[in-house]
Amino acid sequence: MPMEMGNGTTVQEFILEGFPASQHLGKVLFLVHLLAYLASIAGNAVIVTITCADSRLHTPMYFFLSIFSFFECCFTSTVIPKLLIIFLLGRQTISFPACFIQAFVTVFLGAAGFFLIAVMSLDRYVAICKPLHYPTIMSLKTCFLLVTACFALAFPLITSPVVKVSQLSFCGRHVIPHFFCDLALLIHLSCSDSSSTERLAFVLASVILLTSLIITIIAYSNIVVTIVRLPSAKEKKKAFSTCSSHLIVLSLMYGSSVFIYVKPKQTNRLDSSREAALVTTVVTPLLNPVIYTLRNKQVHQALRETICRMKISR
Repeated sequence: MPMEMGNGTTVQEFILEGFPASQHLGKVLFLVHLLAYLASIAGNAVIVTITCADSRLHTPMYFFLSIFSFFECCFTSTVIPKLLIIFLLGRQTISFPACFIQAFVTVFLGAAGFFLIAVMSLDRYVAICKPLHYPTIMSLKTCFLLVTACFALAFPLITSPVVKVSQLSFCGRHVIPHFFCDLALLIHLSCSDSSSTERLAFVLASVILLTSLIITIIAYSNIVVTIVRLPSAKEKKKAFSTCSSHLIVLSLMYGSSVFIYVKPKQTNRLDSSREAALVTTVVTPLLNPVIYTLRNKQVHQALRETICRMKISR
């Protein structure tokens, strides 16, 4: 519902500032971001499709990768279409309900995505450190339970701060200095006492990021120890190759997200935060299909055979 302002009027909408310094490049930026958006959707959709279609990819690693690709499609589709409208038509307004729906979906998918990243780290740990027990430990039932747990943990953690922010009062021009409804900036737009809400959001963001990061560090510490102990250089290279893409994506996700969210004062470095958010919403979903799976020989072979079957069926 629209939120009452301090003077009794009602906030019906917010204004997304976008990139004010680049307004004269609106058409060019629209084209660049449109191509990046279409490429990321296509790349991640291909991963989901061939993982479902090819029985050789019905393994825990590719199951988690397909779920992660689906997450990326949903996440970027929550943010980029509105940004494209801003670039092309200059329509910067977003309604109060739409703004908080966007804020909830982006933060929820982001939190679930970080939990999933931790699960993927555990999957690599079991595969490399306990290979004989891998099929038993990472059964199909376990994989589904782990993915469900990512959603189940993220939902209550995210719902509470989003609901609290939506109940705040908003004053002034209600201009959001970003290209999407960032929850931290919505807190700072409020004319209510939002200190407790800000602390809650900061603590929950820190808990989500640090929990995922600690699990990942523990998993990869054990992986490194196991790889070092392998007798041949060939075995070491093979083991490390299964983790290298994951590590690249980890660096992009953790680096940009820690920079954006885990800092008590969100009012500074807004331009830098926008650039870091672009990495999360545009660059990472675009690069994931390339650095995560499309460079994998099994995926290449599955993709070629799928294309061949499509040609034959015609």
